[in-house]
Amino acid sequence: MFEALLITKPESGYRCELTQLDEAQLPAAGDVTVRVDCSTINYKDGLAITGKSPVVRSFPMVPGIDFAGSVTQSDHPKWKPGDRVLLNGFGVGEAHWGGLSQMARVKGDWLVALPDTLSEREAMSLGTAGYTAMLCVQALQKHWAEAGVAAGSGEVLVTGAGGGVGSVAISLLAGLGHTVVASTGRPQEADYLKSLGAASVIDRNELSAPGKPLQKERWIGVVDSVGSHTLANACASTRYGGAVAACGLAQGMDLPASVAPFILRGITLHGIDSVMAPMARREAAWDALAKTINREQLASITTEIALPDAIAAGSQILAGQVRGRLVVKLKA
Repeated sequence: MFEALLITKPESGYRCELTQLDEAQLPAAGDVTVRVDCSTINYKDGLAITGKSPVVRSFPMVPGIDFAGSVTQSDHPKWKPGDRVLLNGFGVGEAHWGGLSQMARVKGDWLVALPDTLSEREAMSLGTAGYTAMLCVQALQKHWAEAGVAAGSGEVLVTGAGGGVGSVAISLLAGLGHTVVASTGRPQEADYLKSLGAASVIDRNELSAPGKPLQKERWIGVVDSVGSHTLANACASTRYGGAVAACGLAQGMDLPASVAPFILRGITLHGIDSVMAPMARREAAWDALAKTINREQLASITTEIALPDAIAAGSQILAGQVRGRLVVKLKA
């Protein structure tokens, strides 16, 4: 028997609760069984746990789009018992039982070898948020390399800066020598954001209201996890030939923007998908994270919680009450 969060949808309504499961209850479709050491809470996990958005597509469901642990049984040629692995996305925690559980059974094709230099806790301190942040940074780096843009040649905007993606993005970009401007709705977090490397902090209200289709040029690049008017304004104020990496929708799924920045300033909007990204891209992102992440900063943005606390954390992350990253410890 092992502990897990289980989401059900009885006639009385949507429910997420801590329960005991038997290994025989794990999904038969998977070919690798993993003892989960750590998981984490992302925005999507908050939606799944609370039922605020219909991200869960079948019931019952174990939520958790991330996990890190060790293989206990495998029918997949790539994996053997004892291998340290991690998983992000692929519909896990939405359509297939996920990582907020002490055991998981998944398809081996979804797993990434945990880099030797990362612990399970560090991997989940990063999680989908950190992995997505690295995908954003890599997209910007590729763009800048092709455009001949050097680090320090202009400001880079990070929106939703106090969240998981934003916190890791600031650390990564500052570590690469860029001048980072952090946008947040929590001005009390300014010192925290500057400790990660932000050169300055602006209020999210400067970006979150409807704005002009073309604004004063400021950013050489943007990492946006907010969407809606924030993303539209970020695009409108990106410098000629700059790039925006969009990966989130905290403000909304809409994009009330104009084509003006794209056809008059030649900016590029990179859509960043972490859920179904090809394995080569995943492995490259995790390899880069293992080599470049500032471990001291990573520890400073991480709070560890127990599995029973994950239910309350789901509501807290949706309310914008979570700073940085939450690691859920599962190993007994």
